[in-house]
Amino acid sequence: MSQYSFSLGSRFLNSRIKSQNVTNKEKWLGYLLGPCGALLFNAIMATYLNIYYTDVLKLGGLWGGLFLTIFPIISKIIDALTNVLMGVIIDKTKTKQGKARPWLLLAAPLMAISGILLFVVPSGNEIVQIVWVMFSYNLYYSIAYTIYMMSHNLLVPLSTRNTSQRGVLAVFNNISTIMMSGIVVALVFPMAIYPMIEGSQNLWIIVMSVLSCLTLPLTIVEYYFTKERVTAEVSKEDERKIPVSLQLKAIFTDKSMWLLLGYFLLYTLTSTLKNLALPYYCNFVLGTYSDGITQMLVSVLGGIPMGIGIFAVWPLAKKIGKKNLTVLGFLLYAVGSAICWLAPTNLPIVLVGQFIKNIGGLPCAYVFMALFADALDNLEWKNGFRCDGLAMSAYSVIITAAAGFVAGIFNGGIAAAGYVAPFNATAETLSSVLQEIASMGYTLQIDASLLTPTIDGVYTIAVNQNATVNGLFVFFFVGLEAIAGLVYAGMLAPVNLEKTIGRKQGVIRARMKESCLAAGKPWVEPEVAAAKEQEELDKEAEEAYRAELKERSEAKGFSYDEALAKHEEARAAKEAKRLASEKKAKEREEAKAKKREEAIAAKLSKMSAEEKARYEERKRKREERDEALWQKEQERGNAAYAKMQAALKAYEAREGRR
Repeated sequence: MSQYSFSLGSRFLNSRIKSQNVTNKEKWLGYLLGPCGALLFNAIMATYLNIYYTDVLKLGGLWGGLFLTIFPIISKIIDALTNVLMGVIIDKTKTKQGKARPWLLLAAPLMAISGILLFVVPSGNEIVQIVWVMFSYNLYYSIAYTIYMMSHNLLVPLSTRNTSQRGVLAVFNNISTIMMSGIVVALVFPMAIYPMIEGSQNLWIIVMSVLSCLTLPLTIVEYYFTKERVTAEVSKEDERKIPVSLQLKAIFTDKSMWLLLGYFLLYTLTSTLKNLALPYYCNFVLGTYSDGITQMLVSVLGGIPMGIGIFAVWPLAKKIGKKNLTVLGFLLYAVGSAICWLAPTNLPIVLVGQFIKNIGGLPCAYVFMALFADALDNLEWKNGFRCDGLAMSAYSVIITAAAGFVAGIFNGGIAAAGYVAPFNATAETLSSVLQEIASMGYTLQIDASLLTPTIDGVYTIAVNQNATVNGLFVFFFVGLEAIAGLVYAGMLAPVNLEKTIGRKQGVIRARMKESCLAAGKPWVEPEVAAAKEQEELDKEAEEAYRAELKERSEAKGFSYDEALAKHEEARAAKEAKRLASEKKAKEREEAKAKKREEAIAAKLSKMSAEEKARYEERKRKREERDEALWQKEQERGNAAYAKMQAALKAYEAREGRR
């Protein structure tokens, strides 16, 4: 299997993150701010693109409702295939900037352009509309967003092997998602923007084009302030070309990966249905069409825990385990959804249920990617090679295929049940449209005298839906998740990765060293080698800068020596700041460790001799049990490793390699 090797060696393209440890700049700029553009636009699309198709473009009744039923499914099949292809491409990519990060540079302009095309759909000709919708939808989802999400989702697993630092990055990564959906999509859009644009296509185009353009600069920020340390580490090995067939075998014969991907499939199905149903449920069941208040209350008041939980989730996960916390959370998730289901038209009760449900949803929102990263390391330990791209393509295929399948079910269901899209009118046609609605037997949601136009003069007139349609909105928004929460908890309970992941990473490092020495090469710890390489790159960059500075000074007539002195002073200050920051971080870790030791010592000091003996005995038995489990797991892992390595050697023999 050939590799796609690109230089990308220009210092202009280098990551602005130099440290081998995760830095604050990396967390705040690379993992929180950088993804905001793409995640914001996609979060709005997840909730409102279907509204745009059904209520603005009036495509819900096209082909008797079949277009919006079949089109999303076909499109997502294409999207799923491009996800697999992108996973293979990422695994075969080799550049100085990593294997996932470079693709962000391509995704950034593609997302901006295709996002605009999604909304500038020509009016009038039905065939042109259909072709435009299908082309723009697939350009965005099957190509632009696929490239972005495949790269973006791999950044946490490839950032570092330090599970604590990786967990922090996973939290920051998810803060972006929660922040965009919880603040903008839940608060600003339904309260301030949606009521302003309603059924006006021109206003939709303006608003969504602005949001689409934001993805370009912010994705570039994400590129510059992230770093693939694991990729750099693996590149020091005597690299082997791993066939896709063996990577697929590695992924789909691993119990933990099966459970995680299976859980994620079901979670994506139900959460996508919920997101699609949210505006319809608030518009027709709980409130009135685009009232600006109902959806905001449901999303924001119900989602307050998602903001508060940022500070609580990771400490709890470290204390009781990522998986255990997630399982307990889903039990609470089911309880909250059931409360909503009992009284789906009662706003106070729904808000209480949503609040409880979102408390339960905190762990899956913030720590799942850290758990998935553990599973990827487990695959490497078990098989002797990494398959991040293909594993992430499976992850992304689930997201994309589920979205299309769910959109088809949702649109087909409401069309069959008799959903009636709002009517649009201008001041001149309002009277005739109201007469037409009355003649069809529909009743208005609000009195005609209360109707107000958008800023470009478009009236949106909503009618009451029948009981079957409203029943579907209720089930899709709250009923399904009450059942699903229990299923998720049961699926994740058998996943046991955290206790032994540190030992497995030690085995991986030992294999790398053994492979290096067997090839007659000197072994250097990857962190040391990366730091040395970075030092050389910085030295080259400094020499290039001085040469450029000298040229500019000669051309513009200023003193080179004075400019150089200022530059060196700034460099020294920056380096001193970096060292101080690293020292402070080290001191914090040491203080935390000391505090833990003091807490244990204080606890022991209060125990009697008998209690201490029982404590030590329990500790000894726990350690023996953990050791026995590790030995058993290691035995199975070694057998799987030997089998996979034999299959790899057979493949290489067939290909005439090595």
